[in-house]
Parts: sequence; C-alpha cells; structure tokens
Amino acid sequence: MACTHDHSCEDHDCSSNWSLYKHIDLAKVTALNEANPGSVKSVFKAWEERLNSSGERLESNEGDPELLVYIPFTSDVKIKSISVVGGADGTSPSKLRVFINREGIDFSDAQSMQPVQEWELVENLQGVLEYQTRYSKFQSVANITLHFPGSFGGDTTQIHYIGFKGEATQLKRDVVATIVYEITPNPSDHKTRAETGGGLSHVE
Repeated sequence: MACTHDHSCEDHDCSSNWSLYKHIDLAKVTALNEANPGSVKSVFKAWEERLNSSGERLESNEGDPELLVYIPFTSDVKIKSISVVGGADGTSPSKLRVFINREGIDFSDAQSMQPVQEWELVENLQGVLEYQTRYSKFQSVANITLHFPGSFGGDTTQIHYIGFKGEATQLKRDVVATIVYEITPNPSDHKTRAETGGGLSHVE
C-alpha cells in the first residue's frame, strides 16, 4: 500500500517529525554490489532533501541491477512506512523485499529467505509515494536490510533517496533502571499516613 502526497501532510503522518533519518547509524550502513564503495550513505538524508540529486547516488554495478542495503539504527525503532526515490530511464528499483534484525545477509540469503514484507515498486521520481508497512511486524527494529532484486529494465539500479517514517523507542535503559529501583525500594517513597500528614498509606 502506498501513500500519495495529495493531501496536507500536517493532517497525516507524513511530516518530517516522523522521519527516522536521525536515528540511522550512518557510519555502519553498507551495500552489496554498489558501483562506488560508500555511496550508499548518500541516499539517507532529511525528508526535505529527498529530491536533491545534486550529490552522490547509490548505483549498482553495470549489467547487474541487484542491490542489498543494510541499515542499523542507533536505537530500536518502529517503522510505519518506507520511501524510495530511484533513477530515471528504467533505473529505478522495481521491487523491494525487507528483512528485520538479521545481520550479515548476502544475496544468496536474500533470495532464499522469506522477507518480512515485500512491495512491487513504481517509479517514484518525485518522492510522492510511501509504502506502508505491516506495522505490527515492524516493532523493535534494531536493523533492517533492503533487497532490491532488479530495475525497470535499466542496466543498473539507481537510488537517490531512502527514507523511513516511524518512531524511535529509546526505552531500554529506562526499563532496566526502573527494574533495579523496584528491587531495592527506597523507604522514603513508602511513608505512612502519619509520616506524610495525609493521603493514602502504602503498607507493603
């Protein structure tokens, strides 16, 4: 399911406030079969910059349009939608298959494994489409691998932008701290009514 931007983004979850760009661990992003090593990092940018194609782009090797992109996050995230802006003249990716929390996937793995979700893509040159995830399956995402099996007939696959919308769940450390605190309760937090001068007493 794709979301088209023929509505006011302020009334939908399309604003840059939902962008997970700042939660991508960009230094650890990698791609297999990229023509220019490291170029994959250039496709992750702010939502407002998604149509800025003046810089570097991700492109597969000539004659082999398959790409595999690994993206880790700095904290667990929930992903609501994915957006991909590809190249012109048949070089946009034609399909997307997604794997979650699986490290070290190669092309053989990607072709044989069942993806969490997959989409038949359209040529999204103006960045107006987003592909909605099966949200319940995209909770607690530490890393995501995107498999682009081919293009719309081009000799290469070109990608100018990849974006994720959703929420970061930065709760891990807080949960641990709370559990430790409850194991060793502070007596001052369990004062009786006589000590506090009113209210309900806690007598556990």
